[in-house]
Amino acid sequence: MFAAATKSFVKQVGDGGRLVPVPSLSEADKYQPLSLVVKKKRCFLFPRYKFTSTPFTLKDILLGDREISAGISSYQLLNYEDESDVSLYGRRGNHIVNDVGINVTGSDSIAVKASFGVVTKHEVEVSTLLKEITTRKINFDHSLIRQSRSSRKAVLCVVMESIRTTRQCSLSVHAGIRGEAMRFHFMDEQNPKGRDKAIVFPAHTTIAFSVFELFIYLDGAFDLCVTSVSRGGFEREETATFALLYRLRNILFERNRRVMDAISRSQFYLDDLFSEYYDKPLSMTDISLKEGTHIRVNLLNHNIPKGPCIFCGMGNLKRETVYGCFQCSVDGQKYVRLHAVPCFDIWHKRMK
Repeated sequence: MFAAATKSFVKQVGDGGRLVPVPSLSEADKYQPLSLVVKKKRCFLFPRYKFTSTPFTLKDILLGDREISAGISSYQLLNYEDESDVSLYGRRGNHIVNDVGINVTGSDSIAVKASFGVVTKHEVEVSTLLKEITTRKINFDHSLIRQSRSSRKAVLCVVMESIRTTRQCSLSVHAGIRGEAMRFHFMDEQNPKGRDKAIVFPAHTTIAFSVFELFIYLDGAFDLCVTSVSRGGFEREETATFALLYRLRNILFERNRRVMDAISRSQFYLDDLFSEYYDKPLSMTDISLKEGTHIRVNLLNHNIPKGPCIFCGMGNLKRETVYGCFQCSVDGQKYVRLHAVPCFDIWHKRMK
């Protein structure tokens, strides 16, 4: 009966599907802010998840004894009074009958009345909590962590908000026959005992809650999944290895792209220079033919080995030559290597 009332409350209040009804009155005190619950998927036939309470809080699974400084704010949410009819032939009606054990002989419907009164909402300061967990680590030796980690279906969640009653509340169930002019027409002369049931529970009872899933990394760091698209769980070793390989692949791909771009730019630059050189008449380009200019020499005749051309063989382009010039010097070297054509003439033309 309590579960049916909390489900009806969540259905009417809504909150975008984030609210979860408390399944049992005996576990209501375990769904407080910063408490831990385990979320499991029932099976592939049932899309809804099952939440199981634990006796632990977020602080219990963290390394160190430092308390969590995130505060909890509270405010009045609404005044809730509800009366509804439930058919005995529906799933909810069967659930209430089995849960309460009410006598339904000669009845076709159940009237459920929930009087929660003013309920309050208590929620964790999310921004403060997010700042604090950046320096905290998960204790993998904790029993709850070990058990949850061994199951691929289990996801640890932390309760971020809870909705509680403020006064003593009552729930009542009445079995009867649905009438035409009124909600129920009770047949007193045929009303056997056990047709009515009622329970009273104390103030400050949690009736609904919402959670954030935890995603726990291999090094003990963890994230709060604050959006509906993010998913919690444990980082697996194969997942971490795949992510590392994927990042390395992207780094190598980007590096190769930059190298190819540099080579392409260098090639275009040299092509422009060479085309400019060859398009001009010989008298304008061949500086070595003019009087008083530097002279091409074969460096091998002077025991100087073959090496990269100082003009077009630097960087990633290893264009080598045996020719050069003794009249030029670079970085203390008394000669420079230059291709006979056209680097020799272009070099000296630019030097002029």
